[in-house]
Amino acid sequence: MISKEHHKHNDIAKPGYGFFCRNEWAVTGTTCRNIKTLAASIIEVMSGSYTCGYADAEHNKGEEQIELPGMLAHGATTEYMDEINFQQYHFTISGNPFHFRQFFSGMDMVLVNGNHHEAKAQVIIIDEIKKESLAKRLKQLTNVQLILLADNSTEVFDFVKEALPRWQQLPIYKLNDIDNIVAFFAEKIQQSIPVLNGLVLAGGKSLRMGYDKSRADWHGKEQKYYMADLLGNICNDVFISCREEQQKEITAGYKYITDSFIGLGPYGAVLSAFRERPDAGWYIVACDLPLLDSSTLQYLEKNRNASSMATTFRSPHDNLPEPLITIWEPRSYPVLLSFLSQGFTCPRKVLMNNSNVTILNAPEPAALKNVNTPGDAEDAKRMINEKKLIQSGS
Repeated sequence: MISKEHHKHNDIAKPGYGFFCRNEWAVTGTTCRNIKTLAASIIEVMSGSYTCGYADAEHNKGEEQIELPGMLAHGATTEYMDEINFQQYHFTISGNPFHFRQFFSGMDMVLVNGNHHEAKAQVIIIDEIKKESLAKRLKQLTNVQLILLADNSTEVFDFVKEALPRWQQLPIYKLNDIDNIVAFFAEKIQQSIPVLNGLVLAGGKSLRMGYDKSRADWHGKEQKYYMADLLGNICNDVFISCREEQQKEITAGYKYITDSFIGLGPYGAVLSAFRERPDAGWYIVACDLPLLDSSTLQYLEKNRNASSMATTFRSPHDNLPEPLITIWEPRSYPVLLSFLSQGFTCPRKVLMNNSNVTILNAPEPAALKNVNTPGDAEDAKRMINEKKLIQSGS
């Protein structure tokens, strides 16, 4: 007999999405035309620095029959068209927040027509023409962050004041004050830049080396702790990535994250970190980089582009992105999962097949040299000793 009782699934940390993405604002209180015009003015300015999205509904169709475009008219459920300057998708499938979050996950911000869709934050426009309409939407005003006055209004409506006890603490601008409105959104985006955590990859089996590379002593302590200490000067929290059986070997005082995506190598380590803290950026560093120093790590952090999916170095060996010295932003989490669902577990492939990646040239290319074999180790020792001699002036 199968029990019909519902069994609750395991709780995991959920990303801080709204209906569309992490930073989203529903604009309401005026006509759809005004909302669309305002959104266009904001996006036109902000799109030079940030990735922006917009969500709305089709208008002014009345009762007329709406013709399906392209192949949808012939029975297809999805159509993709590669235009000269843009790409276009058409769907007949009804959207919901689960779909919207996939489509908009790479956005820095999404503006939403609040007359048709909700969002986790709101912008109210005080417009006499839509006063009654706004009064009917008070339940949707759960997190109002900005009030705008239309040309026909000089005062916030009394019912808005009653619904928002702290309305006087909110910024209030005229609807045509685009400079201050854009500055408001830019500041909100800057405030929402994800905290940066560090992750030292130490869960590999080091088969080619013949011994655990994370325990190699290049600088007076085991390499995994040396790298964790360097990241500690940059990151909010630092963790050592390890397999479950390695937990007991981690020295007290160092945090760790065990692999919850098993058998996927570094790819699984990155996913395991995001599973623990999906709203953090993760500074990923492999433990087989004995020449990597604080100046190189700081260079990547100072040039971090939080609007990218990731910020990484270009490998001096093959000019491809170096995935194991990379800052992965939270927006990369669904992308990594998507590649995994298609059977790919190579983080470099993810970086190579996404246009929204910032790739830098390392100030000291030799710092990116990794060590996989005993021969590599001998070369690294020689280079470390030579560097020490130069620094001592000998």
